[in-house]
Amino acid sequence: MATELQLVGAGLAAIGTGAAAIGVGIIFGNFVNGALRNPSAAASQFTNAIIGAALAEGLGIFAFLIAILLYLK
Repeated sequence: MATELQLVGAGLAAIGTGAAAIGVGIIFGNFVNGALRNPSAAASQFTNAIIGAALAEGLGIFAFLIAILLYLK
């Protein structure tokens, strides 16, 4: 019974990797939308978009790590 619940927990933790991909898509989609509306401000906002994407990917990697640890435990 515990092994099955470990696998369920690992699967639920792995959902975070997909959520990170969705988050990165939203970040860059909104950046492109803002850059098209105001091209002069696009250069100053690109760094913020990269930092946001890096944080989202970091959370995705953390979720993947937790899933792997739950699976191997």
